Amino acid sequence: MPSRATSAATSAATSAASSSLASPRRRSSGFPFRRCELTPDEPPSPPLPSPLCKLADPLRYSNGAVPCNSILNERILPGVLTTPYLQEMSSKNDMRLRIFSGTSNPALSQEIANYLGLELGKIKIKRFADGEIYVQLQESVRGCDVFLVQPTCPPANENLMELLIMIDACRRASAKNITAVIPYFGYARADRKTQGRESIAAKLVANMITEAGANRVLACDLHSGQSMGYFDIPVDHVYGQPVILDYLASKTICSNDLVVVSPDVGGVARARAFAKKLSDAPLAIVDKRRHGHNVAEVMNLIGDVRGKVAVMVDDMIDTAGTIAKGAELLHHEGAREVYACSTHAVFSPPAIERLSSGLFQEVIITNTIPVLEQKSFPQLTVLSVANLLGETIWRVHDDCSVGHEPYSSLDID
Repeated sequence: MPSRATSAATSAATSAASSSLASPRRRSSGFPFRRCELTPDEPPSPPLPSPLCKLADPLRYSNGAVPCNSILNERILPGVLTTPYLQEMSSKNDMRLRIFSGTSNPALSQEIANYLGLELGKIKIKRFADGEIYVQLQESVRGCDVFLVQPTCPPANENLMELLIMIDACRRASAKNITAVIPYFGYARADRKTQGRESIAAKLVANMITEAGANRVLACDLHSGQSMGYFDIPVDHVYGQPVILDYLASKTICSNDLVVVSPDVGGVARARAFAKKLSDAPLAIVDKRRHGHNVAEVMNLIGDVRGKVAVMVDDMIDTAGTIAKGAELLHHEGAREVYACSTHAVFSPPAIERLSSGLFQEVIITNTIPVLEQKSFPQLTVLSVANLLGETIWRVHDDCSVGHEPYSSLDID
């Protein structure tokens, strides 16, 4: 004979079935649902044969009590962030930024990594007996934001090819973004045709970097602004000369005694912007006539330098022929002291002999190109652009504006 509880359960199931047939089913997102209300005196109904979902058991402490903390207040938030899973996720996000160095300027790459608080990525670069370059990443970069630091300084062709192979290795390793950090962009002087049947090598190099797989280029003090337009990818262009400006501001030179000198007509815009930053110092221009590549002849001086401290400003010093001849003219015109300031120290022979001959009180450069010990001389001062490049790299990685003054522009027009 069935018990009273079984009879009550059967009666409840029968009434529920009849009510469901009497009224249409209500649907939510295409799935039927059942609503069941129990009175305190009514025993629970037997479980349905095919439940729609399975609920997990409620969270309990070891003593069986149910936790009742408030959600994400200031007390428990630190505890949430210190769980092992979130710690692992945080460390993975920190590793999304990777810095790799080529062989052309590893010291600068290490300084940039130190500024960012990171370690340089592990990479294997070697050259075979026939001169071919081999590159292999020694760690995973899948989904990472990769920055490759490699100036294309002398030997330009070797370093350029190494950069291209590094970009290709990162692309084939599934890096999310690849940024070529080029402190010194070789072939930048071949940016236009000055004679018939000449090549525009700057455009060719830009195409090669783009086709290799780079997503962005970070360059410092390009020889001419139009070189940015040669790339079909974004280019972040920063200026290294404000680093020199900070150094000159620390020297005890009266602003009334300063005059900024452009070594040629093509650098007038750069020198004018430099003079504006130096308490709006007066400007002088050296007029030169070039008879061949790396050969310059000074003609005359536009401006007054008598009894003043002349600061010659250029983007690079190659053989130092232009700047040395300009210094001779400045001394002849009565300049008291001559300083040479340049971002890129290419220093092709016989640059060292010309710069150390006593014409200059000081030669101020940056470390966009490594200066070997045998190229050093007493008047040489090397400033670092690692903080400048490191800050720009972080802003690019963090999707922030790189227009941080004073390094993003010199108001050159």
